[in-house]
This record gives sequence, C-alpha cells and structure tokens, in this order.
Amino acid sequence: MKIAMMVRGYISAPQPADIVYAPINLAINIAEGLAKRGHQVDFYGPQGTKLSTNVRTLRLRPLVRNLNDFQEFISKPDLMAHYVLNLWDGVLALDMFKRAADGKYDLLYFIHPEVSLLLSQTYPDVPLAYTLHDPINKWYQEVFKMYKTPHQHFITISDSQRRAAPQLSYSATVYNGLDAEQFPFSESHDDYLLYVGRIVPEKGIYHAIQVAKRTNHKLLIIGPVYKDTQNYFNRYIKPYLDDRIQYLGYTEHDKLGPYYRKAKAFLTPLQWEEPFGMTMLESMASGTPVIALNRGSAPEIVVNGKTGFVVNTIDEMVAAVAKIDKIDRKACREHVIKNFSIDRMVDGYEKAFLKILDQKY
Repeated sequence: MKIAMMVRGYISAPQPADIVYAPINLAINIAEGLAKRGHQVDFYGPQGTKLSTNVRTLRLRPLVRNLNDFQEFISKPDLMAHYVLNLWDGVLALDMFKRAADGKYDLLYFIHPEVSLLLSQTYPDVPLAYTLHDPINKWYQEVFKMYKTPHQHFITISDSQRRAAPQLSYSATVYNGLDAEQFPFSESHDDYLLYVGRIVPEKGIYHAIQVAKRTNHKLLIIGPVYKDTQNYFNRYIKPYLDDRIQYLGYTEHDKLGPYYRKAKAFLTPLQWEEPFGMTMLESMASGTPVIALNRGSAPEIVVNGKTGFVVNTIDEMVAAVAKIDKIDRKACREHVIKNFSIDRMVDGYEKAFLKILDQKY
C-alpha cells in the first residue's frame, strides 16, 4: 500500500517533551510499523518532524514548540477565531489530497478527522481512514453527518467508544499499542497508590484522593495542570496535599517508569466514558494492577480479578485496595504484551486499510 498520514500541521512529531499528546506517539508507531512491513508511508508534519519513514514537511514551520506556545494559541480568541492552527493543518492535508488524486497514494490516514472533512468533499475518489481518539459526542456526530461520504471510514480505539454513535461507517476497532520494554517490570512494590495523567475533572483525581485517605495509603499524583483547569486543582486537589497526598507535577514520559513499577496499585476513578487509557497499559506493563471505575474502555483493558479490578463505586474501589495484593503482577505485564503490543496494533491498522481498499465506492 501507498499511504500518506498526518496528525497536525502545527506541531512536530515527536511532540515537545513538555506536551502530553498520545496520538502523536501512536501515529509514529503505526507509520514506522507499516513501513517495516514494506508499505510506502509518507508522514506529514511541520519542520522538526523526524521518523524512520519518509517525512514531508513542505518547509512548514511549527507554531507550537512547547507547552507555553500551545496554551498561548488556544487562549487567544483572535488566533482561534481566524482558525490559525487549522490553516496550518490545511497546508499539509491539501498536498496529501492532491498527490492521492494523482495516484501517488492509495489511502490517506488522518489521526484527526476534522483536518480533512472539508477536502473530503472535493476529492470523493480518495479513500480516507480516520482514527477517533475522542468520545463521539453529539456535535461530532452532527459534523460527520453533514460531511458523510462513502469513501470515509472510521477506526475506533475501543468497542465502548462506538456506543454513542453506532450508525457511523466503522472499519475496525484497533486497540492502542505499547512497547512494554519502555516500562521495566517489578514483582515487588512500595506501599503507595498512583495516579498519572492530565489534571482534569473527568479523570477523577479528587476521588483518587478520597480512596487513598479512606485506605490510609500514600498517593502520588503526576500530571500537568493547564490554565483552564487550575481552578479545579486549587479547589479539589491542593487543599488535600500533605506528606501522604503528594502532587509531583508534570514528569516527562520517559521518566515515569520508576513510579509505575513500584506502585501498589494504579487508580483510575473515571468520571467520563474514556475511549482508551494508555496509562492503564503503562501501569500493567510495569507490573502494577489497575483499579478502575467501570466507565468507557476500562473493562476492555483491565481483566477484572486478574490484572486489577473494574468496579462500579468509590466504595468498591476502597474495598479493592484491600485485596490488590491478590493480583499476580506478572499476569499484568503478560496481559499487555499479549493483547496490546505495537505489532498487534499495526496488524489491526494494516488489516483495516486493506479492507477499505478492497471496497468499491
């Protein structure tokens, strides 16, 4: 197959170290994995984008070089009102469509559907694949309905993600993959609980704090606080911080391993229908079981009673902490290696793309 793909036109891949942007990491693994299998893969991104496969930058300068740049862009009404970030995306997307129309690509793959929806109407003969990384909320469904065409195909990252919009044209569910070697295993643990992720209300950090306090455990909280969630942090997290409930700030991804592998349990008190939780994979790969509320993809990722516990209430989370040592930490890592490897993810995308190209519009 001849494939062109992109994430964003305004931020290079890999992303700056202080920015959490999981779809970029996943896209890199997909592109490089497909290229290793003999497919022609062109990865589009601004200058600074570096992969082992072919990269096309069109000499486009990146707008976002660090977290401050990103926050500045999304907080300035004039920049957002004039679609500056979207216009950067459009430069690369247009080149992809033109080259596909000339026969240089068999399929275009976009991590974010909104990047290509307008152009999709102009190029109805170009097969398109999208991965949906966000919940498919009502406005998203309305947009997809307005721009619906037979040559657009959606890939979900969990089966639960589809429940909100079962009518879309899905090609596959492909679980995100992880390189377990990046997260060394530990059979033993220290007596603390762990939360890693964005400091936002939907992740339920406040509830993780209550679980830690009720079970008399130390809790380490790691993740970025953004300008628009500073009030949440100040109201629901900061008042509880002490020598037992510790906020360690943002830690770069490659430095998280020691925290994961020595945790007693990883808490995921989800307050939303999360499509996929990479931190749950990272924790289990390290040997640390997960205790998650039964929301979104949690029951597809965690095997209840084997790699952690999937529960329905905070009271049940508290009870799960008391029996977490019954979980075999080796089983946690084996589960990730068997079911969520990068190779398995690449298999899924390869099959999905071939399925799309086998169809006639």
